Amino acid sequence: MDMPVTEIDARFSDSSAAATEWAETRLTLETAELFWICTVRADGRPHVTPLVAVYLDARIYFCTGATEQKFLNLSNNAHVILMTGANSWDTGLDVVVEGDAHQVTDEDLLRQLAEAWTRKWDGRWQFGVHDGAFQHPDGGGAALVFSVKPAKVLAFAKGSFSHTRHRF
Repeated sequence: MDMPVTEIDARFSDSSAAATEWAETRLTLETAELFWICTVRADGRPHVTPLVAVYLDARIYFCTGATEQKFLNLSNNAHVILMTGANSWDTGLDVVVEGDAHQVTDEDLLRQLAEAWTRKWDGRWQFGVHDGAFQHPDGGGAALVFSVKPAKVLAFAKGSFSHTRHRF
């Protein structure tokens, strides 16, 4: 993946703040335990819900059931925002990713992703792969997997406040 163009937005940053380096932003995406996803309903209203995701090979991957609102929304509009960060005012880094979600059905990639889910959460999230989707081990049905290649990533550092934009 090409390195993004990184720039600080001085309008929303402390005068002494520096841009958040891509390496730090990427580490936040790789280690985040929880993301919030925003999709758009058919009538234009936003829908936001928490989910677990994996950042791997410059993409964020998440899964959803075929009857869940986010899947229904993605059927009509691929634009998404994924957010993660710290729920505090003056410490941490909040990250917002903009991009389009595309369903993943390649079973070799799905097996890699299933292993990544297992590793990231110490075995608490385990999936099999069958028919181009994740399968819950308890027979709970399929989980459809989506990939988001970031188009723009915003990083909001707290403490020494900065607003950084990474464009791809």
